Amino acid sequence: MFYFLYLKFYSHFHVLNLFRYITFRTAYSSLTALLLSLLLGPWLIEKLKKFQIGQYIREEGPSSHMAKAGTPTMGGVLIDLCIVVPTLLWADLSNIFVWLALGVTVAFGAIGFWDDYLKLRRKHNLGLRARSKLSLQILIAVLLAAALGVLSERGLYSTKLTFPFFKNLRPDFLIHAFLRHSWVYPLAFLPFVGLVILVVVGSSNAVNLTDGLDGLAIGCVIIAASALTVLTYVAGNLVWATYLDLEHLPKSGELTIFCGAMVGSSLGFLWYNAYPAEIFMGDVGSLSLGAAIAAVAVIIKQELLLPFFGGIFVVEALSVILQVGSYKLRHKRVLRMAPIHHHFELLGWKESKIIARFWIAALVFALFALTTLKLR
Repeated sequence: MFYFLYLKFYSHFHVLNLFRYITFRTAYSSLTALLLSLLLGPWLIEKLKKFQIGQYIREEGPSSHMAKAGTPTMGGVLIDLCIVVPTLLWADLSNIFVWLALGVTVAFGAIGFWDDYLKLRRKHNLGLRARSKLSLQILIAVLLAAALGVLSERGLYSTKLTFPFFKNLRPDFLIHAFLRHSWVYPLAFLPFVGLVILVVVGSSNAVNLTDGLDGLAIGCVIIAASALTVLTYVAGNLVWATYLDLEHLPKSGELTIFCGAMVGSSLGFLWYNAYPAEIFMGDVGSLSLGAAIAAVAVIIKQELLLPFFGGIFVVEALSVILQVGSYKLRHKRVLRMAPIHHHFELLGWKESKIIARFWIAALVFALFALTTLKLR
């Protein structure tokens, strides 16, 4: 909205020239999200308590978590709101990539909201059936892939993969140009669609699995989103993209404003979600945040770098896969409990210590991811 004001009135009010700069709008998008989150947080917590919207704790979890039963949940509504509103205020709304990122965030947030609502209505820790939830997530990922496929046809997006550490390794999903005039041309997009599904659905559920301790997931999201803000700015800036030999997508720079809003919103939420938490984000928050991070990574061609700057989420997801796989194949557990943060709890680590150490690990992953931009 403010960007349109600049376009219309900058010749009359030169101070509006500041709105030209993505860095300026990103900073204020982040600050707007932070202030909104801090201001609306107490009101939302009070409303959730009034309507008795509290967290149900699974009985098989660590016994120390039973004291958290009844803590207000569905705080992800606040996170999503404080991402969407600043983005609408500060971004260029004629940019299709901004709308794709917002659409994925809101859609996954809606799935999480439905899941949380069913848990509350049933007064149990089980909401949507796993198959139904996964099907909806896959559908949204397919729609994102289809939209990006259309944009690639218009020259606004590239289907080439960018590999960390390898400068000249950039395979394209559309291998043969002659397919462009063939009936099998749509089939050439299937590998790309599969990659988008894997990245978006996997990231969304990985963040969801990480959301098991006070402030753990949101702290890791802040770090990952901060790294993504840098990556997005670099991808949209011709000078930096050329210098680092990255795929340059001119219109993707506007996603920096979206990422800044994600950082600010998450920081504000952490104020109330830090140990001991006054509010939980619920699936409405974790699913949407994971999907938002993945959608931006796919758009700026850094989907293969996501496992690095989102390393903690990958570790948490792999710990669950390893635990389930080991139990089904060998009838033995590798960890005392999955996800892995519960394993450390059962080893006797204090919750606050686990959270702090996981944040440190997330920061190391993010810094390493940023170094790969030069190590090519």
